[in-house]
Amino acid sequence: MAAVRDGLPDGRYGRTADERADRKLKVIGAVLGAALVAVIAWFGISYITGQDLSGRLVSYKVVSDTAVQAHLEVVKDADAKGVCTLRSQSADGAEVGRKDVPVDQAKGQVDTVITIRTTARATNAELVGCTASDASGAST
Repeated sequence: MAAVRDGLPDGRYGRTADERADRKLKVIGAVLGAALVAVIAWFGISYITGQDLSGRLVSYKVVSDTAVQAHLEVVKDADAKGVCTLRSQSADGAEVGRKDVPVDQAKGQVDTVITIRTTARATNAELVGCTASDASGAST
């Protein structure tokens, strides 16, 4: 008695429909994955390059019960202007001092030491943020 074969010989007639569908799904997945990575990279680059002012608190020192000195470094376009806000907190986390520092020097990098007056003994200084302002002086 002869053995009966149910399918076609392996590898003789090309890929099956399932193999073609798997390949299509892999290609579509790779294209969509690459597109997602490109969109995330584009958003990240546009966010970083879109900032006119970038501030960093280098150090701080509590100099008395009513004052804290903070070393602020701001990187910006030479013609950009804006304001950086610093705050100081007490040991229990309450805000005891706040100061807005105008950044209007015609330099690309500004290093300055600011004294923040406080209502009680502070334990730290913190950069809240920097915002750019347009030519009329309004914050953006």
